[in-house]
Amino acid sequence: MYSCTYCEKRFAKQRYSKQHMNVHSSKYKCTECGKCYGEKSSECTVCSKQFTQSFSLVLQSRPHSGQKLFKCHLCDKAFNHSGSLYTHIRVHTGDKPYKCSLYSKSFTTSSGLQTHKRHVHSNRRPYDCRYCGKLFKSGDELKHHIRIHTGVKPYSCRHCSDCFAQVGHLKTHLLKSHNEDTWFTCHTCQKKFSQSGHLKEHVMRHEGVKPYVCNDCPICFYTAAALRTHQSSHALRRQTFLLW
Repeated sequence: MYSCTYCEKRFAKQRYSKQHMNVHSSKYKCTECGKCYGEKSSECTVCSKQFTQSFSLVLQSRPHSGQKLFKCHLCDKAFNHSGSLYTHIRVHTGDKPYKCSLYSKSFTTSSGLQTHKRHVHSNRRPYDCRYCGKLFKSGDELKHHIRIHTGVKPYSCRHCSDCFAQVGHLKTHLLKSHNEDTWFTCHTCQKKFSQSGHLKEHVMRHEGVKPYVCNDCPICFYTAAALRTHQSSHALRRQTFLLW
Protein backbone atom coordinates (compact mmCIF):
# COMPACT_ATOMS: atom_id res chain seq x y z
CA MET A 1 0.00 0.00 0.00
CA TYR A 2 1.16 3.55 -0.75
CA SER A 3 0.33 6.24 1.82
CA CYS A 4 -0.04 9.98 1.32
CA THR A 5 2.41 11.90 3.52
CA TYR A 6 -0.05 14.78 3.94
CA CYS A 7 -3.43 13.20 4.74
CA GLU A 8 -2.58 9.52 5.36
CA LYS A 9 -4.84 8.28 2.55
CA ARG A 10 -3.69 4.91 1.22
CA PHE A 11 -3.63 3.60 -2.35
CA ALA A 12 -3.17 0.17 -3.90
CA LYS A 13 -0.84 1.44 -6.64
CA GLN A 14 1.95 4.00 -6.63
CA ARG A 15 0.61 5.88 -9.68
CA TYR A 16 -2.69 6.50 -7.87
CA SER A 17 -0.73 7.91 -4.94
CA LYS A 18 1.21 10.22 -7.24
CA GLN A 19 -1.98 11.48 -8.90
CA HIS A 20 -3.50 12.13 -5.48
CA MET A 21 -0.50 14.24 -4.41
CA ASN A 22 -1.60 16.94 -6.89
CA VAL A 23 -4.53 17.64 -4.56
CA HIS A 24 -2.06 18.98 -2.00
CA SER A 25 -0.08 20.95 -4.58
CA SER A 26 -0.85 24.52 -5.66
CA LYS A 27 0.20 23.67 -9.24
CA TYR A 28 -3.40 22.95 -10.33
CA LYS A 29 -5.17 25.34 -7.99
CA CYS A 30 -8.44 27.13 -8.76
CA THR A 31 -7.90 30.89 -8.42
CA GLU A 32 -11.55 31.37 -7.36
CA CYS A 33 -12.07 28.82 -4.59
CA GLY A 34 -8.52 27.66 -3.81
CA LYS A 35 -9.33 23.98 -4.37
CA CYS A 36 -6.59 21.89 -5.98
CA TYR A 37 -7.05 19.22 -8.64
CA GLY A 38 -5.11 16.45 -10.33
CA GLU A 39 -3.42 17.10 -13.66
CA LYS A 40 -5.25 16.20 -16.89
CA SER A 41 -2.35 15.88 -19.28
CA SER A 42 -4.01 13.87 -22.09
CA GLU A 43 -6.38 15.71 -24.43
CA CYS A 44 -8.51 14.29 -27.25
CA THR A 45 -7.63 16.09 -30.50
CA VAL A 46 -11.19 15.67 -31.84
CA CYS A 47 -13.46 16.81 -28.97
CA SER A 48 -10.83 18.45 -26.67
CA LYS A 49 -11.95 16.35 -23.69
CA GLN A 50 -9.11 15.89 -21.17
CA PHE A 51 -8.08 12.82 -19.17
CA THR A 52 -5.74 12.13 -16.28
CA GLN A 53 -4.63 8.82 -17.80
CA SER A 54 -3.48 8.14 -21.36
CA PHE A 55 -5.42 4.83 -21.34
CA SER A 56 -8.68 6.73 -20.84
CA LEU A 57 -7.76 8.92 -23.82
CA VAL A 58 -7.23 5.81 -25.97
CA LEU A 59 -10.70 4.52 -25.08
CA GLN A 60 -12.27 7.94 -25.75
CA SER A 61 -10.58 8.22 -29.17
CA ARG A 62 -11.94 4.95 -30.58
CA PRO A 63 -15.49 6.22 -31.31
CA HIS A 64 -14.04 9.22 -33.18
CA SER A 65 -11.81 7.07 -35.37
CA GLY A 66 -14.41 4.37 -36.00
CA GLN A 67 -11.94 1.88 -34.54
CA LYS A 68 -13.71 -1.29 -33.38
CA LEU A 69 -11.10 -3.79 -32.23
CA PHE A 70 -13.36 -6.25 -30.44
CA LYS A 71 -15.16 -8.49 -32.95
CA CYS A 72 -17.84 -11.07 -32.28
CA HIS A 73 -16.83 -14.54 -33.48
CA LEU A 74 -20.48 -15.49 -34.04
CA CYS A 75 -21.56 -12.58 -36.27
CA ASP A 76 -20.06 -9.56 -38.04
CA LYS A 77 -20.57 -7.05 -35.23
CA ALA A 78 -17.58 -5.21 -33.76
CA PHE A 79 -17.26 -2.95 -30.72
CA ASN A 80 -15.08 -0.18 -29.29
CA HIS A 81 -14.72 -1.84 -25.88
CA SER A 82 -14.34 -5.41 -24.64
CA GLY A 83 -17.20 -4.92 -22.17
CA SER A 84 -19.59 -4.09 -25.01
CA LEU A 85 -18.56 -7.27 -26.83
CA TYR A 86 -19.00 -9.34 -23.65
CA THR A 87 -22.54 -8.00 -23.25
CA HIS A 88 -23.31 -8.59 -26.95
CA ILE A 89 -22.24 -12.25 -26.76
CA ARG A 90 -25.25 -12.84 -24.49
CA VAL A 91 -27.51 -12.21 -27.49
CA HIS A 92 -26.11 -15.44 -28.99
CA THR A 93 -25.79 -17.49 -25.81
CA GLY A 94 -29.13 -16.44 -24.33
CA ASP A 95 -27.45 -15.74 -21.00
CA LYS A 96 -29.58 -13.38 -18.86
CA PRO A 97 -27.93 -13.05 -15.44
CA TYR A 98 -30.05 -10.14 -14.18
CA LYS A 99 -33.37 -11.45 -12.83
CA CYS A 100 -36.47 -9.55 -11.76
CA SER A 101 -37.34 -10.36 -8.13
CA LEU A 102 -41.07 -9.86 -8.71
CA TYR A 103 -41.62 -12.40 -11.48
CA SER A 104 -39.63 -14.70 -13.73
CA LYS A 105 -38.19 -12.31 -16.28
CA SER A 106 -34.44 -11.97 -16.83
CA PHE A 107 -32.21 -9.49 -18.67
CA THR A 108 -28.81 -9.49 -20.35
CA THR A 109 -27.73 -6.22 -18.68
CA SER A 110 -28.27 -4.56 -15.31
CA SER A 111 -29.51 -1.42 -17.06
CA GLY A 112 -32.16 -3.54 -18.79
CA LEU A 113 -33.36 -4.83 -15.41
CA GLN A 114 -33.48 -1.32 -13.93
CA THR A 115 -35.42 -0.01 -16.93
CA HIS A 116 -37.86 -2.91 -16.61
CA LYS A 117 -38.47 -2.18 -12.91
CA ARG A 118 -39.03 1.49 -13.60
CA HIS A 119 -41.41 0.97 -16.50
CA VAL A 120 -43.37 -2.05 -15.29
CA HIS A 121 -43.31 -2.13 -11.48
CA SER A 122 -43.23 1.56 -10.63
CA ASN A 123 -46.06 4.03 -11.07
CA ARG A 124 -43.93 7.09 -10.31
CA ARG A 125 -43.77 9.65 -13.13
CA PRO A 126 -41.62 12.49 -11.76
CA TYR A 127 -40.73 14.04 -15.15
CA ASP A 128 -43.28 16.44 -16.67
CA CYS A 129 -43.30 18.05 -20.10
CA ARG A 130 -43.18 21.85 -19.93
CA TYR A 131 -45.12 22.07 -23.20
CA CYS A 132 -48.14 19.84 -22.53
CA GLY A 133 -47.81 18.65 -18.92
CA LYS A 134 -47.60 14.95 -19.80
CA LEU A 135 -45.76 12.88 -17.16
CA PHE A 136 -42.95 10.37 -17.72
CA LYS A 137 -41.06 7.78 -15.68
CA SER A 138 -37.58 8.69 -16.89
CA GLY A 139 -35.63 11.68 -18.13
CA ASP A 140 -34.88 9.88 -21.40
CA GLU A 141 -38.60 9.34 -22.07
CA LEU A 142 -39.24 13.05 -21.46
CA LYS A 143 -36.32 14.06 -23.69
CA HIS A 144 -37.62 11.95 -26.57
CA HIS A 145 -41.15 13.28 -26.07
CA ILE A 146 -40.07 16.93 -26.12
CA ARG A 147 -38.71 16.44 -29.64
CA ILE A 148 -42.34 16.09 -30.79
CA HIS A 149 -42.86 19.71 -29.69
CA THR A 150 -39.51 21.14 -30.80
CA GLY A 151 -39.02 19.14 -34.00
CA VAL A 152 -35.38 18.50 -33.09
CA LYS A 153 -33.78 15.58 -34.95
CA PRO A 154 -30.29 15.10 -33.47
CA TYR A 155 -29.41 11.82 -35.21
CA SER A 156 -28.09 12.44 -38.73
CA CYS A 157 -27.18 9.90 -41.38
CA ARG A 158 -23.53 9.94 -42.43
CA HIS A 159 -24.43 8.84 -45.96
CA CYS A 160 -27.22 11.28 -46.82
CA SER A 161 -29.00 14.38 -45.50
CA ASP A 162 -31.74 12.52 -43.57
CA CYS A 163 -32.08 13.22 -39.82
CA PHE A 164 -34.05 11.42 -37.12
CA ALA A 165 -35.52 12.15 -33.68
CA GLN A 166 -34.62 8.70 -32.30
CA VAL A 167 -31.46 6.63 -32.66
CA GLY A 168 -33.54 3.52 -33.38
CA HIS A 169 -35.04 5.23 -36.43
CA LEU A 170 -31.53 6.09 -37.65
CA LYS A 171 -30.40 2.47 -37.27
CA THR A 172 -33.41 1.29 -39.25
CA HIS A 173 -32.64 3.84 -41.97
CA LEU A 174 -28.98 2.75 -42.17
CA LEU A 175 -30.05 -0.86 -42.61
CA LYS A 176 -32.81 -0.29 -45.15
CA SER A 177 -31.29 2.53 -47.19
CA HIS A 178 -27.53 1.96 -46.92
CA ASN A 179 -27.21 -1.73 -45.99
CA GLU A 180 -25.12 -0.80 -42.95
CA ASP A 181 -24.96 -3.13 -39.91
CA THR A 182 -26.79 -6.47 -39.68
CA TRP A 183 -30.44 -7.50 -39.47
CA PHE A 184 -31.88 -9.51 -36.57
CA THR A 185 -33.60 -12.53 -38.11
CA CYS A 186 -36.37 -14.68 -36.63
CA HIS A 187 -35.33 -18.34 -36.90
CA THR A 188 -38.99 -19.44 -37.08
CA CYS A 189 -40.35 -17.31 -39.94
CA GLN A 190 -37.16 -15.54 -41.21
CA LYS A 191 -38.70 -12.10 -40.66
CA LYS A 192 -36.01 -9.43 -40.24
CA PHE A 193 -35.79 -6.64 -37.65
CA SER A 194 -33.53 -3.65 -37.31
CA GLN A 195 -33.47 -3.80 -33.48
CA SER A 196 -32.95 -6.77 -31.17
CA GLY A 197 -35.79 -5.65 -28.88
CA HIS A 198 -38.28 -5.84 -31.74
CA LEU A 199 -37.09 -9.36 -32.58
CA LYS A 200 -37.53 -10.45 -28.94
CA GLU A 201 -41.10 -9.17 -28.89
CA HIS A 202 -41.78 -10.99 -32.17
CA VAL A 203 -40.33 -14.29 -30.90
CA MET A 204 -42.52 -14.11 -27.78
CA ARG A 205 -45.58 -14.07 -30.05
CA HIS A 206 -44.40 -17.30 -31.69
CA GLU A 207 -43.91 -18.86 -28.27
CA GLY A 208 -47.11 -17.41 -26.78
CA VAL A 209 -45.14 -15.87 -23.92
CA LYS A 210 -46.73 -12.82 -22.28
CA PRO A 211 -44.29 -11.72 -19.56
CA TYR A 212 -45.93 -8.41 -18.64
CA VAL A 213 -48.63 -8.97 -15.99
CA CYS A 214 -51.13 -6.35 -14.83
CA ASN A 215 -51.12 -5.86 -11.04
CA ASP A 216 -54.83 -4.96 -11.03
CA CYS A 217 -56.20 -7.90 -13.03
CA PRO A 218 -54.99 -11.26 -14.43
CA ILE A 219 -54.47 -9.99 -18.00
CA CYS A 220 -50.97 -10.47 -19.51
CA PHE A 221 -49.24 -8.73 -22.42
CA TYR A 222 -46.40 -9.29 -24.88
CA THR A 223 -44.87 -5.82 -24.43
CA ALA A 224 -44.39 -3.27 -21.68
CA ALA A 225 -45.98 -0.61 -23.91
CA ALA A 226 -49.19 -2.66 -24.20
CA LEU A 227 -49.23 -3.14 -20.42
CA ARG A 228 -48.81 0.61 -19.81
CA THR A 229 -51.71 1.37 -22.15
CA HIS A 230 -53.85 -1.17 -20.31
CA GLN A 231 -52.86 0.17 -16.88
CA SER A 232 -53.89 3.68 -17.91
CA SER A 233 -57.47 2.37 -18.28
CA HIS A 234 -57.39 1.21 -14.64
CA ALA A 235 -56.09 4.63 -13.56
CA LEU A 236 -58.90 6.34 -15.49
CA ARG A 237 -61.52 4.14 -13.80
CA ARG A 238 -60.08 4.96 -10.36
CA GLN A 239 -60.20 8.68 -11.10
CA THR A 240 -63.80 8.41 -12.31
CA PHE A 241 -64.74 6.49 -9.15
CA LEU A 242 -63.21 9.22 -6.94
CA LEU A 243 -65.15 11.90 -8.79
CA TRP A 244 -68.39 10.07 -8.06
